[in-house]
Amino acid sequence: MTVLDIDEMSTKEIRDLLQKVGHGHLGCAFEGHPYVVPMHYYFDDPDIYIFTTVGMKTKYMDANPEVCLQVEDVHNLQHWRSVTVMGRAEHITDKQEFDRVIQFVKTENPTLSPAINRTWIDAWGRAEVMALYRIRPSEMSGRMTDGVSSR
Repeated sequence: MTVLDIDEMSTKEIRDLLQKVGHGHLGCAFEGHPYVVPMHYYFDDPDIYIFTTVGMKTKYMDANPEVCLQVEDVHNLQHWRSVTVMGRAEHITDKQEFDRVIQFVKTENPTLSPAINRTWIDAWGRAEVMALYRIRPSEMSGRMTDGVSSR
């Protein structure tokens, strides 16, 4: 019988994966209702930044800042890595801090510049208000497999 050999990731392996991938699934909850959404993020060790439009996820995070970010790197069913980050989301509203983080985001993703503004117009002509959040991790864990082993 062959079983998948799953190992715990080291702190360095977790941070390397967060730095490499840049997207995952953000989980949040509001009044007992969970909500999970795919999300791009920017890792500035130890913090994770989310630059997004105002909507359901921002409503949930503002009401309950406890969030979970799940990030994965899957090559196939036998070769994958997965990281879970638990933490608190903080809405960044201070202009100086907002500008500092946006500069970091632009450096990490130059395609966003010069479109970054606090408001942008979508393809249907609707104004979309932008929001910036910092996730301060309280717990990070990761698991990975490098293949199949016989037992």
